[in-house]
Amino acid sequence: MSKVVVHPDQESLVAGAADLIVESAARAIAERGRFTIALCGGETPRPVYARLAGPDCREAIDWSRVLVFFGDERCVSPRDPRSNYFLARTVLLDKVPLPPENIYRIHGEDVPEKGAADYEEALGRVFCSPGVAGGPPSEGFDLILLGMGENGHTASLFPGLAAVTEKERRVMACYVEVAGMWRITMTPVVINGARQVVFLVSGEGKAEMLQRVLEGPYEPLVLPAQAVRPVSGEARWLVDRAAAARLGKQS
Repeated sequence: MSKVVVHPDQESLVAGAADLIVESAARAIAERGRFTIALCGGETPRPVYARLAGPDCREAIDWSRVLVFFGDERCVSPRDPRSNYFLARTVLLDKVPLPPENIYRIHGEDVPEKGAADYEEALGRVFCSPGVAGGPPSEGFDLILLGMGENGHTASLFPGLAAVTEKERRVMACYVEVAGMWRITMTPVVINGARQVVFLVSGEGKAEMLQRVLEGPYEPLVLPAQAVRPVSGEARWLVDRAAAARLGKQS
């Protein structure tokens, strides 16, 4: 199931996203005793993380019961400003009472294939039944945050990469030609097992691609964001009016 929520501007989008995360955390902790979330990188989530670190949201979440993961990572040092972990740590994680052992970062500084294998093992320890080496996790994330690039990629699932159509491996290392670097990403095997997947999309530069992804033909190898189709959960698109400008209009 997919739902599109259009906010009048980016400020409203940021507030709506932060509120949704707070509400999801409270519900998951009440029902299952913990809240599992995978964060994304990019500029769109930065103000959302800053809002979560602010006094209202910070005090509304029981951070001792939050487990933080990452949907993807660039293969760089965790101190590199390009790192998704670096963004989340400096804007959010260092500013809330989150136990360090509750943070599961992708080791982008390692050899890419090793970093991917280690992260798949970490996911298996938290979400999978013992002895099950591949395929969908036995328990899905409570919430996975995603962005969408102007070329339709999400996480580090770029057009044409094998990870877009992967059916067994939960994490893969991919060399992204257009970015000129290695990345490590969760595959749709994990993403589509989540209870809730939330896309954050803003700005007029994303309008045409958002329309193609949501209303165009299903071509996930060309438009990887289309590969996100939760099996039993919900995909929710939080977008601002500028990004939604072409929705409902023919190309």
